[in-house]
Amino acid sequence: MNFELKTFDIAGAANEKCDALIVLLSQSFKPGKDVLSTLVAQALKAGDLETKPGKSLVVYRPAGMACSRAVLASVGDGSAKEVRQAVSAAVAAVKAVNVKKLAICFATLPQENAVRAAVMAVAEASYVFTTTKSKPEGRAIQRVVLGLQNSPKVKAVFDRSVAAVTGSEFAKEWANRPANYATPTLLAGAARALAKLPNIKCEVLGPKEVAKLAMGSFMAVAQGSEEPLRFIVLRYDGAVKSEAPTVLVGKGITFDSGGISIKPAAEMDEMKFDMSGAASVLGVFRALAELKPAINVVGLIPSCENLINGRAVKPGDVVTSMSGQTIEILNTDAEGRLVLCDALTYAERFKPRAVVDIATLTGACVVALGAVRSGLFSANDELAAALLSAGDASLDLCWRMPLDDDYEEGLKSNFADVANVGGRAGGAITAAKFLQRFTGAFPWAHLDIAGTAWKSGAAKGATGRPVALLLEYLLTSAKHK
Repeated sequence: MNFELKTFDIAGAANEKCDALIVLLSQSFKPGKDVLSTLVAQALKAGDLETKPGKSLVVYRPAGMACSRAVLASVGDGSAKEVRQAVSAAVAAVKAVNVKKLAICFATLPQENAVRAAVMAVAEASYVFTTTKSKPEGRAIQRVVLGLQNSPKVKAVFDRSVAAVTGSEFAKEWANRPANYATPTLLAGAARALAKLPNIKCEVLGPKEVAKLAMGSFMAVAQGSEEPLRFIVLRYDGAVKSEAPTVLVGKGITFDSGGISIKPAAEMDEMKFDMSGAASVLGVFRALAELKPAINVVGLIPSCENLINGRAVKPGDVVTSMSGQTIEILNTDAEGRLVLCDALTYAERFKPRAVVDIATLTGACVVALGAVRSGLFSANDELAAALLSAGDASLDLCWRMPLDDDYEEGLKSNFADVANVGGRAGGAITAAKFLQRFTGAFPWAHLDIAGTAWKSGAAKGATGRPVALLLEYLLTSAKHK
């Protein structure tokens, strides 16, 4: 889907030839004398349209206008939330009529985040996964024109939003794939394909190289599967070599059965989404290739399956991590932290300015925050504030959770330096405390996306989060370095 930014107001929108025109009307809109304003005024006077957010009217072949259909959509105060909901509903209203070219007009000067909301809403409402369909019917909308008063600031927000959509949809593609279409080897192939884009390099380590690095914790998780593990190292080099990179670490469990601590059968199919952290890292790199910012970023993806065979790691086994710390594995279904801890140790070699890991880590985080906000854990106030701000700006929200040292008590072990679980109470926090043990060499944050990475039920599918948050954080941090 191609996005285009044009300069036109509500009067000019009437001349935009398209299959559907969405006109976003805030409560402050004052109709003029042009054709479209007259139509709006008549609809309001007749009671066919209200100014309350969520109200809309579809008009077929409106007189004096170049569009086939016009959707008059009220957005209340014009906030990003109202714009997002209005655009989503408007796209749904015309989705069935094979709209290929869509135009969106802001009847009044929009808030900065409203532009971002409109772009994201069109993409979300029209996205279709087709990879495993025998007769795929892809997205109908091919071109989206956004009409508003252009300026360097608006153009920057627009470009960033389009790049975020490109990255999010790349992440969705790989997270939505079933496990037999997204093995660690295939995931590594996707990373290698990204290396064909500007400023991106890729290195893939296999079992032998990982064994030489003494990643005993990562290898323990992988040993229950016939699929070989892959440790993916991506680099985006947009700045001078001397500039310290930001490192993104994505959990890449391409299918999680729970291992010996096996999960219930119900909804186990959704464990294909357990590599959504890895998918978000791939998505960020796809977006960076679009924007080409002057920053350095490293992406680390420890990828394997968590399955059961005669060699699978057992509850009570003790393994040695790359850091040298020993870990008692009390629950094999707490495997994400076992692959991430070795990747975090590996991150030290880059002397990073900051490290952010992203993982569908705990059901406890879903209980705490639901599907609205991702859980954010960090002992670094500056890093936490930057990520929270990026989440607000990108409409990809997170919430800071505690990391008190008292929570570490539950991770004590009689047989190793640390246990991999600390009981049910505060499970998302004890998981973060486990990871924190491996991050002493750099500023670190952890994003638990277990509640936000995918949707269940009739709308089942990956969300592409938190690509937008991470991209905003990287770009904003670059401005303040």
